[in-house]
Amino acid sequence: MGSTENDAALAIVRTTSVPIHHIGTAIYLSPDVFGWAAGWGWPNAFAFYFAGRGGMLGDVDANVVCSAFGWFEPAIVKTLFDEGAAVAGAHAAAQRMAEAHALWGQKHLADVKGLDQIVSVTETLVDGLEGSGLPLFAGWRAAPRAGDAAGRAAQLIQILREWRGGLHLVATTAVGLTPLEAILTNEGPGQAKFFGWPEPFADSAPLRHKHDEAEAITDQLAAAALTRVLGLDQFEVFEAGVAALRAAVP
Repeated sequence: MGSTENDAALAIVRTTSVPIHHIGTAIYLSPDVFGWAAGWGWPNAFAFYFAGRGGMLGDVDANVVCSAFGWFEPAIVKTLFDEGAAVAGAHAAAQRMAEAHALWGQKHLADVKGLDQIVSVTETLVDGLEGSGLPLFAGWRAAPRAGDAAGRAAQLIQILREWRGGLHLVATTAVGLTPLEAILTNEGPGQAKFFGWPEPFADSAPLRHKHDEAEAITDQLAAAALTRVLGLDQFEVFEAGVAALRAAVP
């Protein structure tokens, strides 16, 4: 792998990672998804989130989901995953979550210019990535995909969100950050509370360098994977496609 290719891959990773995360989060927390979930029997949107996202691992114990999610307070994961799985089983919740993502894409992404090309290069990337140590990514990648470009685009971006998240969990673990420390050194106490962790929180400033190290490792892992799957001529198409999808998010 040449330095030019590696530098280009790193640049693409750094310009697309935040938009991909934003799109995935917007889908997960969308009022549309919450409404569909309620109609399917999940009145608690967060129970649907935990069961639908974690159910891609199969009908597993909540502790397995907690280990794959990485940064949530374990008791919160157990409570909400068990509640969501009790509705129809974790597998069924996961299938509904994939369906919800497709419906969201059909509603919000259908008018994106060049959508077929965006889906083509993104699917090439998703299907070519290595999944070792990334169980949520592997589970999401194995789920059925929508037949239309807009629905499939939303699903593919969500799969990439799980890929990046899985790589970052590997990286934060590798540098020695606990789940709570990983949250505090990144988005701070507000996000830690949202993830279910109780106060008081220790000062995370002395650990900030570990977060920076984990981010660098994540970027390098992602860039190396990108160069193994896509050619330089596809980088720009992928980058522009992510930007176009991000611009369509309400």
